[in-house]
Amino acid sequence: QVQLQESGPGLVKPSQTLSLTCTVSGGSITTNYYYWSWIRQPPGKGLEWMGAIAYSGGTYYIPSLKSRTSISRDTSKNQFTLQLSSVTPEDTAVYYCAGEVGLKTTGWDRRIGSWGQGTQVTVSS
Repeated sequence: QVQLQESGPGLVKPSQTLSLTCTVSGGSITTNYYYWSWIRQPPGKGLEWMGAIAYSGGTYYIPSLKSRTSISRDTSKNQFTLQLSSVTPEDTAVYYCAGEVGLKTTGWDRRIGSWGQGTQVTVSS
């Protein structure tokens, strides 16, 4: 069974870049047809898919965040990374990494695919 674990700082200052890493175990991030996503949930709001990196290395982003978001991977470590630049307090959220067969950009919930436990990121000076 695939397991995912997020890591990164819990506090980021406004205008800085948020960087989170997801470490995958129990399966390879290059396994055919798997897409590895970053999803966030701001306080009191629903889940928001941010973007994904495919088994092939291709990347996909939600248009509203595309200019500030970059997802990359390190296949030697079986990890993929989120970078979100120019953060504001509105980027405060619990950030999750998730894996699923096929690209899914909407309708995520915790019953779909494999998820990390989530990590709280607060943007504050």
